[in-house]
Amino acid sequence: MTKNSKVLALKYRPQSFNDLIGQNIISDTILNSIKSEKIPNAYLFTGIRGVGKTTIARIVAKSLNCSNGIENICKENLCENCESISNSNHIDVLEMDAASKTGVDDVRDLIEFSRYGPSSAKYKIFIIDEVHMLSKQAFNALLKTLEEPPEYLKFIFATTEIKKIPVTVVSRCQRYDLSRIKSSELFDFIKKIKNKENGNVSDDALKLIVKISEGSVRDALSLLDRGLLTLDKNKELDLKSAQKIFGYFDKSQLIDLFCLILKAEEEQVINVYREIYNQGIEPRVFINDFLELLYYFKNINLITLESTNFSLNDEEFARIKKIAEQVSSHTFIMFWQFTIKTLEEIEIVSNQNLSIEMFLMRLMHLVSLKPPQDEEVKNNEIKDINSNYTIETIDQIKNVSQEKKVKIQTQPEIKAENIKSVNSFNQLLQICSEKKEIKLKYELEKNVNLVSFEKNRIEISFNDNLDKNFLKDLSLKLFEWTNERWIITLTKTKGEISIKEKELHLKNSLIEKSKESKVYKSILEKFPDASLINATPKKNFD
Repeated sequence: MTKNSKVLALKYRPQSFNDLIGQNIISDTILNSIKSEKIPNAYLFTGIRGVGKTTIARIVAKSLNCSNGIENICKENLCENCESISNSNHIDVLEMDAASKTGVDDVRDLIEFSRYGPSSAKYKIFIIDEVHMLSKQAFNALLKTLEEPPEYLKFIFATTEIKKIPVTVVSRCQRYDLSRIKSSELFDFIKKIKNKENGNVSDDALKLIVKISEGSVRDALSLLDRGLLTLDKNKELDLKSAQKIFGYFDKSQLIDLFCLILKAEEEQVINVYREIYNQGIEPRVFINDFLELLYYFKNINLITLESTNFSLNDEEFARIKKIAEQVSSHTFIMFWQFTIKTLEEIEIVSNQNLSIEMFLMRLMHLVSLKPPQDEEVKNNEIKDINSNYTIETIDQIKNVSQEKKVKIQTQPEIKAENIKSVNSFNQLLQICSEKKEIKLKYELEKNVNLVSFEKNRIEISFNDNLDKNFLKDLSLKLFEWTNERWIITLTKTKGEISIKEKELHLKNSLIEKSKESKVYKSILEKFPDASLINATPKKNFD
């Protein structure tokens, strides 16, 4: 295979530390350790795919075994050792894929092989890729050799799953965490590659490649290779072509869709989504991009255009900022909750596309909901770039079960029994008694710990015995009794003890106090086996 026939990821694979991007600190540290002859027994490189773990492993091997020494390490005209290591056929540098050789016998063979010194190089080096795939027994067999290897033996491990490697192994290695490549660095890098390949690619298309690659150099080069091969050389790979090739769609379409959702234009919303779907966009990709857009809407004042990692252009950034200024943050958070829920739901639905359409309808329904007696809810006028429209937002954030229940209760045939305010937890218990809601009262008294009680808002903690339907039952009843929506928040904060626990503590306290009384002591003198099991408070007790 000639160099020109290689895929870009292999053709432009770094051959020295100078060729690496985004890992300067790691490169300097390793070079300094080799120059000062403080070389660890084992290196451990970890990070996401395509950031240079195996590449750096080979560069370290060349740095240790270069015939010219570390001060004059080969850059272009490679020595025999560097050439062999680059081609993965050096007799003293063994590369092993732990995914295919996971057993203890494979490691024992490796240890046996390590007893013999290097043939032509200074060090014998074992490069083990995806080392986390080794079995527990294999790791245990490696421990002793890893801690005290011969002076000529060095290990270099690479992994994407550092947590799967035993701590005993990690502690015997010099660990390096390779970071994702910054968007600006990756953009400049693939732009240079594009120029070397005489590729006709727009900057916007390159930015899309950077976004999709998520900091992985290999992914970026693979996408660039694919884009260059898809189109004719005389045709430019622009943003629209790149979006079609890579299965991504224009963010402006998503912003238009969001605006239509706020207007509750059901037919137009579905039509716009179907246009996006017909472009080949997977439902999961759509949901993730929708979540990303919600994040930008909610936090647009806290971020800059540069920090969006090429996800937005100038026009999209301006539109999002304008809309975000006129829509309640509660709306964005509520939409986020429902979107996360849909992300879970599409995994169990056979036709994910239908699930997304129903999700969009649910969002439009949420926008149209308005509490019957909420004077603070107003119509917010949102001016889009192309049109004006009015939306209604609600001023409360509820979980999914609450939202569904409110939807049921706002049907015309269900009416509040009588309008009544509930101003305290004790009053709530009293109303439960009046309405003969015995089960609900039991849960409130025995399994609920009150944290705070405010107007239309209750914050509680609970024990393991709380009924699973308690929240929706209480929400339903409060709506029936007060004709107002209530927010019931569960918290880990330890609230007051339950009513039943208070009664039990009071009872025990009275019993202990009664045992100190003269009456009780005189009874014990006559009846030593007597036991006090209950006590009732009186004003003049003793």
